[in-house]
Amino acid sequence: MQLVDGTPPRWNRKEAEAIYGMPFNDLLFLAQTIHRQNFDRNRVQLSRLLSIKTGGCPEDCGYCSQSAHYETGVKASKLVDVKHVIDEAAMARDGGATRYCMGAAWRSPKERDMDVVVAMIEGVKALGMETCMTLGMLDLEQAARLKQAGLDYYNHNIDTSERYYGEVISTRTFADRLETLGHVRAVGMKVCCGGIVGMGEEKTDRIDMLVTLANLPEPPESVPINMLIPIEGTPLAAADAIDPIDFVRIVALARVMMPKSYVRLSAGRTAMSDETQALCFFAGANSIFVGDTLLTAGNPGEDKDTLLFRRLGIEPMELATQ
Repeated sequence: MQLVDGTPPRWNRKEAEAIYGMPFNDLLFLAQTIHRQNFDRNRVQLSRLLSIKTGGCPEDCGYCSQSAHYETGVKASKLVDVKHVIDEAAMARDGGATRYCMGAAWRSPKERDMDVVVAMIEGVKALGMETCMTLGMLDLEQAARLKQAGLDYYNHNIDTSERYYGEVISTRTFADRLETLGHVRAVGMKVCCGGIVGMGEEKTDRIDMLVTLANLPEPPESVPINMLIPIEGTPLAAADAIDPIDFVRIVALARVMMPKSYVRLSAGRTAMSDETQALCFFAGANSIFVGDTLLTAGNPGEDKDTLLFRRLGIEPMELATQ
């Protein structure tokens, strides 16, 4: 097996499974050792996420409240104005966030929206923050325009393994996801790419998802690990929750396989105990979203995160240290 650029893969499932299946204490020790070699062990990067266009998405992702295929109570909205985005970003920066992420419920951006999107990027960059966007699929020209505007990261998750992907989404393929990631890399942008666990997949699917990410020509600089938030009205509303220890194992495996990447605890933190989050930080997670909302789903408030950080002796990462 070789990757698109002809280089051999760095990881295979057998190797990854062996690490995942280590005694829990040994796995955490390995992950924390690798983490300390690459990051400040007691700092976590804070990001803020804003939905710049909510609902009405033509994709049928089985986990998503914003899909037009499902009755979830989320109404389609228009693209928000640039001033609102910049004002929100300024408040996020003043609250300690160093990266600002903007998400639109699109299959892909339309040309008529690109000028507004570019203005958002330029406005947030002017605040001194890192910028990230998730707008769906991109062609090479769109990726180049976003890069020229100053976009630092593009988020485009692969969601799960290639084997299980079709069980969750039918309106675009796993290969479509990888094509967009290729366009983002080709223009020199950083990649934010991870997935969702707890969607009914098997353990091997979670491991294969990380093998795919680690074996990209360049691993993603940012790897969000989402725990499914079951949304009433979606096909995955009744999915069984992932065991917290299994979730921590996936975080640890991501740290071992992608030692220099930010590993972000993303969706699902409202369902995690403080103890689970603490184990995830020990396993190598070093990025979270702050604020009350992730697109349309709940997220722990900043006061709760501040209290947890204080209990754990964790400090927010400063932009200059990234």
